[in-house]
Amino acid sequence: MYFTSARDVYLLAVARGVSFLGDFMAATALLLALQERGAGGIAIAAVLIASVLPVVALAPLVGRLVDRVDSRILLTVVGLGQAASCAAMALTTNVWVLVGLVTVLASGVAITTPTFSALLPEMAGPDGIGRAMAIGQTANSVGSLAGPALAGVLVGAFGLRTPLLIDAVTYLAVVAAGLLLRTRRRVSAQERAAAHSREWKIRDDRMLLALTVMIGALVLTVNVDMVVGVFFIRDTLGGSPAEFGFVEGAWTAGMLAGGWLAAARARTDATLGRLLVVMHLGTGLIVLTSGFAAMVVMLYPLWLLGGATNGAENNFLGVIAARRVPAALRGKFFARFGAVINAANLLGYAAGGVLVDRFEPRHIVIGCGAAGVLAVALCALPLWRAAAAEAPAGAPASAASAVASS
Repeated sequence: MYFTSARDVYLLAVARGVSFLGDFMAATALLLALQERGAGGIAIAAVLIASVLPVVALAPLVGRLVDRVDSRILLTVVGLGQAASCAAMALTTNVWVLVGLVTVLASGVAITTPTFSALLPEMAGPDGIGRAMAIGQTANSVGSLAGPALAGVLVGAFGLRTPLLIDAVTYLAVVAAGLLLRTRRRVSAQERAAAHSREWKIRDDRMLLALTVMIGALVLTVNVDMVVGVFFIRDTLGGSPAEFGFVEGAWTAGMLAGGWLAAARARTDATLGRLLVVMHLGTGLIVLTSGFAAMVVMLYPLWLLGGATNGAENNFLGVIAARRVPAALRGKFFARFGAVINAANLLGYAAGGVLVDRFEPRHIVIGCGAAGVLAVALCALPLWRAAAAEAPAGAPASAASAVASS
């Protein structure tokens, strides 16, 4: 299997992997530092909300930026701004200043994530997208795996400043990617007009619409656990900062394996849709089961399995989107899809901040898992029906076929 630009596929993977290492290290370090300083659920929820609110609020603007501005300009300028913001975070201990700087960082992520996502199909080509997704996810998983574990060790030894300074350096990988990638997105006005003339909208693609709703519903119900998790592991189960980091890392370790298993062979869109229903149900069940853990070590196999399903889900989603979204509109799609998912994150974080000060962490985790299973069960039927309505050949319908060649 050949890529349109193998060099760029691997370069992009390395750049994102380094960036993920810094992101996850800084995020874990912030949660641990706030918890150790006695900050309550509201403060932790505020940091998590700040990490996703810009992605939701800026989605309409970001979609236009990614589809109109040269990707090299976006990546270099935004990467430099993120590095400066993260360095500033290392110099303050004020919670609300940290929240403000996290908002600035997240504004950059709101731009770079859809930029990278829109570039990948161009680098990989229509036949290489599944394998390219697996390569990219491998790098992301390695960074995500090392980040939380490293944060737990560094916070315990040096406090918050060191991991934040390291994160500032990792953002330079985004700048390097912008300068070194040969593949660039410079969608012309004619290409945008041609894409719009097809009148493609996500609401007209039953599979993508149903998939977006189902993922958003699961994220909304389960991500309350993101706020509660640090209290559940540290307080309820008596875990150390390092153990919290290793539990977080176990999920991303599973994602590495899941991404490659998902890329093992080509599948039709209909098959991918059905598999996504099953895997999302599995994710909800895993979170539900984790609420009954009696010790930290019991979470490791559950989080490895949950990460594996999550890795496969991400791969399948990337393949489906690359097949079905017109090339000139990929920035808009990924920005708006990200906005839906992060809006669900936002609501989940807000709910978690309220609930964690009122209920036992274990009860919240169990409730999150049960609500996730129910949410997927309710949203799965439209996706299953959309998969059944797909062409037997499984290829994207005629509009999507035009996507692959555009």
